[in-house]
Amino acid sequence: MTMITITPEIISAFTPTGCLRASINLGNPILAKRDPASGEAVGVSVDLAREFARRLGVGIELVVLDTAGKSVDTVKNEQADIGFFAIDPLRGEGILFTAAYVLIEGCYLVRAASPIRRNDEVDNAAYSVTVGAGSAYDLFLSRELKQAQIVRALSSPAVVETFLAGHHDVAAGVRQQLEADAQREPGLRLLPGRFMVIEQAMGTPKSRGREAQACLIAYVEEMKASGFVAAALRRHGIQGAAVAPSTRNVSSGSSAAS
Repeated sequence: MTMITITPEIISAFTPTGCLRASINLGNPILAKRDPASGEAVGVSVDLAREFARRLGVGIELVVLDTAGKSVDTVKNEQADIGFFAIDPLRGEGILFTAAYVLIEGCYLVRAASPIRRNDEVDNAAYSVTVGAGSAYDLFLSRELKQAQIVRALSSPAVVETFLAGHHDVAAGVRQQLEADAQREPGLRLLPGRFMVIEQAMGTPKSRGREAQACLIAYVEEMKASGFVAAALRRHGIQGAAVAPSTRNVSSGSSAAS
């Protein structure tokens, strides 16, 4: 198991304001959501953030946002010290990533009467695909889809609403979110399989340096190996997401979600 080395310099790198500011994205319900009783943000990413602050021996401030795009910008602009995102080349321009701690499936949803039966049929000039603006699916599909039109909803949770209201052909998002939407809205179905696997990682602003990144990398590897991530997934009732395998080789944040 990779062990974390925490020095005064590392603590200073992560806490320029005196506490650890963690950007929490509510746009992905697998990672975080609001507790219906307290209204507080809860989830796997919140648990990881709080434990990291405990390891650093500092207080924590949760910067809670409703979309991945806002969360990314908050970390890039150094309004937060760590964040939780899908790894993507564009995001790597301003963020140093760890390896993934959770793997999530990206899937397509269509109407029951749709002629579309397979994922490889979606990229057609006759079809429009709804995605959450700035989400991992938006970034990935903007590169991969060559013919289909991409329509951007305000957030990932608003994808199906936008898809239905605009009479679009396909909705793209996290399998669990789409499954929940399909249960609420009659006449919808998921296409079999997945169009991508999203690698959810932790990140810190590039300006914090490679030693800070190395500390965060070691932390994530320890949290996977110790069972912390798996326990958090169970505790929050998350199904369909897998703990990412351990890795010793992590890039500087330029690897794409696959």
